[in-house]
Amino acid sequence: MASLLPSTSTLLSAYASLSNPITLIRTILCQMVPNLMRDYLISSKLFESLSLHFSPNFTFIIEDRWQAVDNEVFRAVEVYLPTRIGPSSDPHSPEQNIAVSCKIIDEFQGMKLEWSLRSIEAKKYFHRERRYLRLTCKKSHRERVMQSYFPHIASTAQTIMNKRENLYIYTYDDKEASMWKSAVFMPTATFDSLAMEPKRKQDIINDLETFVGRKEFFQRAGRVWKRGYLLHGPPGTGKSSLVAAIANHMRYNIYDLQLHSIRSDAELKRILTSTRNRSILLVEDIDCSPKAARDRPRIRNEQEEQGEEGQTYRLSPTDAGVTLSGLLNLIDGLWSSGMDERIIIFTTKHKDKLEPTLLWAGRMDVEVYMGYCTPVGFRQLADAHLQIKDHHLFTAIEDLLKKVSVTPAEVVHHLLNSGKPQAILDSFIEYLEMKKNGIEEAN
Repeated sequence: MASLLPSTSTLLSAYASLSNPITLIRTILCQMVPNLMRDYLISSKLFESLSLHFSPNFTFIIEDRWQAVDNEVFRAVEVYLPTRIGPSSDPHSPEQNIAVSCKIIDEFQGMKLEWSLRSIEAKKYFHRERRYLRLTCKKSHRERVMQSYFPHIASTAQTIMNKRENLYIYTYDDKEASMWKSAVFMPTATFDSLAMEPKRKQDIINDLETFVGRKEFFQRAGRVWKRGYLLHGPPGTGKSSLVAAIANHMRYNIYDLQLHSIRSDAELKRILTSTRNRSILLVEDIDCSPKAARDRPRIRNEQEEQGEEGQTYRLSPTDAGVTLSGLLNLIDGLWSSGMDERIIIFTTKHKDKLEPTLLWAGRMDVEVYMGYCTPVGFRQLADAHLQIKDHHLFTAIEDLLKKVSVTPAEVVHHLLNSGKPQAILDSFIEYLEMKKNGIEEAN
C-alpha cells in the first residue's frame, strides 16, 4: 500500500509548480483519494465552497422567492437585464424572459459584471421550479455593487415599469400546477370615460395619488402599504370599468382572485404571497362566494354526505374553502407584511349581505357606490361614444333618467348602435319611454 503512495518530495515538487491553490487541491485528490470518493468531493458543494473561497471573484445569489414571498430584487433584475442584451430588446416590456444558463455581461462604473439565470426542480408541488440569479464580480467590487449597482438596477426597473406599454391580468389556475396565468390586458376605460360625478372621480384620483406618495408614512406607522376599496351597486353600473380605469391610471397589473376556487386559508395565503408589488388584487362579487363568509368550524360539523359511489365522507378541513378569519387576514394585511404598494378591490352587488366585520373601519379604506346613470353621467357617455357634448334631445333624455333606473351599461348598449346621433338618441328615448310605461303599469 505504501509503495502506491507518492513520495513527500513528489508532492512538494508539485506544490512548488502550482500557483493556483485549487489546482493543488485537485492534484492531491487525484493522486491520493480513491476514484469514487474523489468524484463525490469534486462534484459536491464542499469543493464549490473551496473554489469560491480561493477565487478572486465574489458571487451573489438572488433567489426568485425569499421568505415565502416573491423576491422584489429578483423581479427588478428580471426587468433590467433584457435591456442589456442588445439594441433589439424593448426597454418598455417587463415581461421578456431570460434564457436559463444564458450569460449576460453588464458594465457599470468600470466594473465588469456577469449574470446568469439558473433553475432547479422544486420539491413542493405548487412550485414547478426554483429559479435564482448568479451575479459574479471581483471581490474588490463587492461593496460598490451593493451600494451603487443594485440601487441603479432598482431605479432603472422602476422607470421601465412606469413606462410599460402593456398591462397584464393574472388569473389563478388551481388545476395546472396551481399557478397564476397571465394575459395582456389592454383597458380602454379611463376616468374620463366613466359615467360618474366629476367630484367623485376626482376624489378617487386624489386618493390614489396620495396613496402612492405615502410610502415613508406607512413605514413610519408600521403599517402595510396597501389601500382597500369596496365597490358596490347593482349589476351594470360600472364597477369593472372603474377597476380598469384605476389600473390604467396607476399602470398596475391586476390579479383576479376567485375566492370560490380556493380550497383553504393556507392556499389563499400561498397564492397571495406569489403576487407582485405595484398591483391590484381584485375580488369580484364577494357576496356570491358562499365559502368566503363561512367559517371552518361550521363546515367541519356538517353532516356526512353521500359520495358519488354511495360512500359517506366528510368535507376535509384542508378543503373547507376560505374562512371568514382568512378573509379578514387578507384585508388586514397580516399575510402581506412583506408586500408593498398594493390595492385590494372588492366588488359586490349586495353590500347588505356582507359580514359586518368586513366593513369595519380600517378594513375598507374607501367605499364607492356605483349607482344608476344620472344626467351628468349620460352626458359623459354621449361625449365618449358619440363625440357630442350637447343636443336638443338631451333635455328629454335627462328628464326620463330622473324617472327610470337605467344602468350605464344599458346606456352604452344603445349608444353603440350604428347610425347618426339623432337616430341613436331617438331610439334611446323610445327605450326609456317603454321602461317608464312598464313601471307605471306595474304600479
